[in-house]
Amino acid sequence: MMAGPDRSAASFDKLRMSATGSLPRSAQAEPVEARALPLARGKLTAQAPLAPLVWFKAGGAAQWLFEPKDVADLQAFLRDLDPDVPVMALGLGSNLIVRDGGVPGVVVRLGKAFAKVERVDATTLDCGGGASGILVSSTARDHGIAGLEFLRSIPGTVGGFVRMNGGAYGREVRDILTTCDVVLRDGALVTLPVAELRYTYRHSELPDGAIVVAARFRGSPGDPAAIQAEMDRISASREASQPLRSKTGGSTFKNPPGHKAWELVDAAGCRGLALGGAQVSEKHTNFLINTGAATSAEIEALGEEIRRRVKAQSGTELEWEIQRVGKS
Repeated sequence: MMAGPDRSAASFDKLRMSATGSLPRSAQAEPVEARALPLARGKLTAQAPLAPLVWFKAGGAAQWLFEPKDVADLQAFLRDLDPDVPVMALGLGSNLIVRDGGVPGVVVRLGKAFAKVERVDATTLDCGGGASGILVSSTARDHGIAGLEFLRSIPGTVGGFVRMNGGAYGREVRDILTTCDVVLRDGALVTLPVAELRYTYRHSELPDGAIVVAARFRGSPGDPAAIQAEMDRISASREASQPLRSKTGGSTFKNPPGHKAWELVDAAGCRGLALGGAQVSEKHTNFLINTGAATSAEIEALGEEIRRRVKAQSGTELEWEIQRVGKS
């Protein structure tokens, strides 16, 4: 599906060390003028509202939103973009709080050109970084590939859950990923084996500004009817236990070792706790919801209050699973 890499994975460790971490505050704060942006074949939008693109339906604008035409367009744009300009990838916006002050620099959103899913062999799919978990699992079913059903339950795109080692129902991306194609902040395209991502729970060591444009997932031979039945079971389980019809961001906190985050939140008396328009879901206490016109500041502050109460009640420090980006 994707063009071959122009840099070997052997140099990835060096790139990781040089690119990982936050950019200087001065670079994050300075506006990026249109004349400072490289030419692109894709779509560039200034001050693009992000609230409509994220599940919480809250937050500020992207200073620049870039929707590349294809991988080569993305490579050329990042290669020629001032290295001090921050770059962030945006998928379905399901696991994200965009702060009310907006996101400086460039937000990259992969469109239809990156949403293809194709069979490589009897048990492997080649998936674009913009493809949804639902599309990947459904394509796997159609080709009789089992083991990818859990992707049906991850509300995001391939790029996002490869970066975050997304998982559910006892499986994680590291269980099925073989290789992925990544465009680095300097525009280089590399193909990385799963070991290079150094996965831990909901975390990889992909550097900031790197964008996953494709991934290969491997399952096992299976019966399409049985695969569909498992997908139906997962869908019904999510519908019964999660506030899927609310404006939410998915699981808010990581499960601490030996604990379930929702149980700790519940035990701390936070079920239904509200701050402005933000509320802890009554249905699943590890979900925050926007009940109407919540600001991102209210949603994030409610999360911090939950962390404080859980720490006071149980001594456990909850860690955010939802990503929080942008300026307050």
